Amino acid sequence: MPASPSTARAINDRLALRLLQQEGALTAGQLKQLTGLSRPTVADLVERLAAAGLIEVVGESGEQRRGPNARLYGIVADRAHLAALDVRTEGVSVVVADLLGRELARASVPIADDTGTGPAVEQAVTLVERAAKEAGAERLHTVGVGAPGLIDPATGELRDSSGLPEWHRRLVAALQERLPARVIVENETNLAALAEQRDGAARDRDTFVLLWLGHGTGAAVVLDGRLRRGASGGTGEIGFLPVPGTSALPSATDCEGGFHSLAGSAAIAELAAGCGLVATAVAPGEPEAAALVRQAVATLSSPSPSASSGADRFLSALADRLAIGAASVVAVLDPGCVVLGGEVGQAGGEVLATRVGARLARMSPLPVEVRASALGGGAVLRGALLTSRESAQDDLFAPRSR
Repeated sequence: MPASPSTARAINDRLALRLLQQEGALTAGQLKQLTGLSRPTVADLVERLAAAGLIEVVGESGEQRRGPNARLYGIVADRAHLAALDVRTEGVSVVVADLLGRELARASVPIADDTGTGPAVEQAVTLVERAAKEAGAERLHTVGVGAPGLIDPATGELRDSSGLPEWHRRLVAALQERLPARVIVENETNLAALAEQRDGAARDRDTFVLLWLGHGTGAAVVLDGRLRRGASGGTGEIGFLPVPGTSALPSATDCEGGFHSLAGSAAIAELAAGCGLVATAVAPGEPEAAALVRQAVATLSSPSPSASSGADRFLSALADRLAIGAASVVAVLDPGCVVLGGEVGQAGGEVLATRVGARLARMSPLPVEVRASALGGGAVLRGALLTSRESAQDDLFAPRSR
């Protein structure tokens, strides 16, 4: 059945807004060309969107002819302000942006292990409020939160998880109470995968697995363009994967003895020490493992045979470990592509990715390409911002009843 006039208008309006989001400012003529709509239809939708405060004239095109047809229209970026949070066990980072995703403010705060739940929550919420004020945002429309642990697929809430601080769960409730904003919570590794697919190493992939390598380990699964969370929201809890090479088996409440014991930051640091490597410079908040891997990659070309030999042994041993976890995922899902994500994956770059890929080729009959993260640890914030922006646009671009 043909769409009703109101439905057709809504479809056309959303199409135009998506094009303005993707392409930037456009003239009415360019919108006509890109949408395939008639000139009168485009004129009507431009008038509707401008009256709704969603688009405005932002300049004129470089054409010789002046007049209404040369006006450039763009989305009103400050129609809504967004925030993205990356919640780690050791602190919180926040970015505030406009409706187009342009960053307006960024801040972070460390939270010590011995900080009480109440003070930790207050520090985090205050950080968000200050960043919003710095960005000139009177209110936040949507807040995207990336956090470790399981997200209940039925409620969208962060579930109780052993080993994670209580303030993580309390923070979400506090944000909802203190901010007049929609708060969306997602697992940090899932957000990193969304960011890598949109802006990073998996831009050309509809199916891939992100292997998160940071302070801890995790995985995110994208199949046929969709993020898969599982029945309980636990898809990708690869830290609990039983693997050879550990002294015990993981339990339901402790991932020690699982893949985490091979590929977590502490385990990688111990492996590096055994190869004679010591981190000389660790950036604030960065896992020590990332600094060690980056240093080892740089040392491979060192004129010192002993230094380059130790770095080579370390990277080879690390590739062996990562291939064990990746091979299990590849055997079950056949993703065709594995992205080594997080700070460690980015630090290893093509050098580490190539070594892991070579090992997987020997271990599995399934073809798989291994790529290094393009976004590293920043992928969580990027993914949270993308999620909050899409949620806000779905709300603001929705047709309003007249």
